[in-house]
Amino acid sequence: MTEIAERLNRFLEHLESLRDKGDRGALAQLRRGLANGPEQDPGVFRHVFPFVAGRPRDEDVCLLLASLFALHPEPGGQGNMGDVFRRIRGVTDSDSVEGRFMALLNCRGEDLSLHLRHAVSLAKANDVPVNWKQLLTDLRLWDHERRFVQRDWARGYWGRKQEAAEPSQSENQN
Repeated sequence: MTEIAERLNRFLEHLESLRDKGDRGALAQLRRGLANGPEQDPGVFRHVFPFVAGRPRDEDVCLLLASLFALHPEPGGQGNMGDVFRRIRGVTDSDSVEGRFMALLNCRGEDLSLHLRHAVSLAKANDVPVNWKQLLTDLRLWDHERRFVQRDWARGYWGRKQEAAEPSQSENQN
């Protein structure tokens, strides 16, 4: 494992330890980063910089992720944000879920904070956990010119529709 991968794993372990210890003060401090942007809040810095200081892109991603984590720290998330939105769509009858997902897929890196805040709030409201490790990986690669993160999220959201619509092999035999 590379040094940065180890540091990022320790960062996620730190966030999970705050949740597991029930450190409401630290989680509240991290959530306050969402008000003005986590890159503006020194209270968030103390939970991020020990792990990624000196790597500006990773600092920005981890500052955002720390604040989002504190908003909805539930364990057990699986897949990517496309899978999260698919699960949300399955538990709510709101027509706006797909529109919010499309807005998230289409946003540029500088607008990602706002769209992800809405996405995580929606996940929290519908009791759908987020896979924080996957989100961290995806945020680090968000601005890649091939947009493979956005394509993976789209597969997570729409790719399962067709699987569900196709009859299973046992149904075909009847």
